[in-house]
Amino acid sequence: MNRRSWCRGAAALVLMAAGVSCSGASEGTGPAGALFGAQPDGGSPSPAASAPAGPPTKAELMAAPGVFFGVSTYQTPSAAETDAVAAAAGKRPTMLQYFLDWRKEFDPATVREIYRQGAVPMLTWEPGDAPYAADQPSYATRRIADGAFDPYITRFARAVRDQRWPVVLRFAHEMNGDWYPWSANANGNKPGDYAAAWRHVHDIFSAEHADNVVWLWSPNVIRGASGDLQKLYPGDAYVDWLGMDAYGFGEGTASEILDPTYIRLREVADKPVFISETGAMPDPRKAAWITDMFEWISEHPKVPGFVWFEHSVEEGGRYDYRFATDPATRKAFADGLGTLSLRSWPVAPTS
Repeated sequence: MNRRSWCRGAAALVLMAAGVSCSGASEGTGPAGALFGAQPDGGSPSPAASAPAGPPTKAELMAAPGVFFGVSTYQTPSAAETDAVAAAAGKRPTMLQYFLDWRKEFDPATVREIYRQGAVPMLTWEPGDAPYAADQPSYATRRIADGAFDPYITRFARAVRDQRWPVVLRFAHEMNGDWYPWSANANGNKPGDYAAAWRHVHDIFSAEHADNVVWLWSPNVIRGASGDLQKLYPGDAYVDWLGMDAYGFGEGTASEILDPTYIRLREVADKPVFISETGAMPDPRKAAWITDMFEWISEHPKVPGFVWFEHSVEEGGRYDYRFATDPATRKAFADGLGTLSLRSWPVAPTS
């Protein structure tokens, strides 16, 4: 399928930054050079949000009713960006996604700020150096499985554990493509290496009793990527949620993008399927695409939520994926949210 930018631009909606040069890539999106994974400016919290009284358990988080409304903005957890999305959508997000490459340590302050804003953090944890090229032999998945990064993974697991709050960990996403160092079809990676690397990382977290992690296994939709997902699946004991990254590139409906991969995922495992990254390029049918996406979610009770990638071209996306800048798409998005039974906000008790 068409390759698109790995860039993730500057503050989607309210903050603009200088252009970032990125390497070409995939059906999915990716990092914005040195800015990717940098410690963000958390900004001030939303007036409606106050400090959480205490963390929910992982089980409580996963069992709570309702669909998560998630969003990715460049400087998550910037409160200004979150507030701008909430104003445009008419609802406050209950999940905020951010990205970290393997040169970065886990930062508990980011998690605390996301919970302070009433949302759950989804951390996309990417085993490579940003900006990415697929050819990074030092990050071959066999090296991960064989223990080359164990000190770093162990530190990371302990830091996640010690801050106590649940984190959705989307480790090494879009692995069925060929555009990342951890991709099954790149970087000299061999069949079986990806699943072995995932299990090895998970085992370290388990050994460190980092039990506050929701493990999200998230391939790209099979348009433009391999549909042979079973060989990449690490096993039911190692995964809590399945996921898929699905973008609209001018199609009339979201269903035609989502259905084939959803069917394949349901063959892989009987687990919830999160739309872990989505958006749509500018097109006369974009509003209709958004409407159809929400209808599709409402018709699939095994879908616990979605994350919208709210970035423009100037902010690093290949296309302007934002819903908030055009009146028709903004209305379609807000109306679509209104049709869902959303996860209550804030997601954790507040003092």
